[in-house]
Amino acid sequence: MTLEILTAPALGDLRHGFFTRRGGASSGIFSGLNCGHGSSDLAEAVAVNRARVAAAMRVGPAQLVGVHQVHSADVVTVTGPLAVAQRADALVTAVPGLALCVLTADCQPVLFADAGAGVIGAAHAGWRGALGGILEATLDAMEALGARRGRMAAVIGPTISQRAYEVGPEFLDTFLAEDEENIRFFAGGTGERMLFDLPGYSLHRLREAGVAEAEWTRHCTYSDPSRFYSYRRSVHAGEADYGRLISAIRL
Repeated sequence: MTLEILTAPALGDLRHGFFTRRGGASSGIFSGLNCGHGSSDLAEAVAVNRARVAAAMRVGPAQLVGVHQVHSADVVTVTGPLAVAQRADALVTAVPGLALCVLTADCQPVLFADAGAGVIGAAHAGWRGALGGILEATLDAMEALGARRGRMAAVIGPTISQRAYEVGPEFLDTFLAEDEENIRFFAGGTGERMLFDLPGYSLHRLREAGVAEAEWTRHCTYSDPSRFYSYRRSVHAGEADYGRLISAIRL
C-alpha cells in the first residue's frame, strides 16, 4: 500500500508530512506504518517503516533525526545526524538535508518553519509539554538560529480532538492553576468529567507567542482507526501496545 502523507499549505514548498499509518510493513495491532522504536513491534518492521519515511522525505535513514521524547519543554538544536537520541521533545535546525521528526499517538505533532530564514522545527506536544512551554521553547530555539516568529508558520497535525479527550477534575485544576481563563478549553463531559481541547489550547499559545500563521489539520487520531494510531483508543480496547505515527520536515 502506498504511504499516505498529509501536508499543509502553510508550510509552503518545504518538504514535510504528517504520515498516517497506511503503507507500512507492521502487522497485528501495529498494522501499518508504525515508526516507534519504543513499541513492542518487530524491530525489523519498524526499520523498514522508517526507511520508507526517509525515502519519502528524500533523505537517508540516518538523516531522519528524532529525539527520545519525555514530555518536557527541552529542545535540541541539530547540526547533523545524532549518534544517540537525546532526551527532549523538540528539534530545530538550519541545516539542509536533515529531516526533523517526532512520534505521536494522540499527542500533537507540530511542524514549524520560517522559510525565509531557512529554519525549521518539529515538536512533540502532549498536554504536559504544551502546558510546560514546549511550543514557546521551540520558537525561541528557532529565533536563536535567525528565524523570526512574525514570519513563522506552525501546523499541528493529527491529534486527539476534544470530543474524544475526557479528563478528570484534577486535570482541569492543573490548567486553571496556570490561568483561570483556560476554562474556555474545557466542555462538559460525563458526570464530573470534562472534555479538553488540546489543539485549541495549543493554537492559542502559538498565537499569543506571536506566530504569523498557526493551524491544525483537524484530523482526530482517536476517531479514525484506519488512518491513525491512538494510545487512548488502545487502552479502551484493552490492547497491550500501540503504534506511533511519524511527522517530519526538512529544508
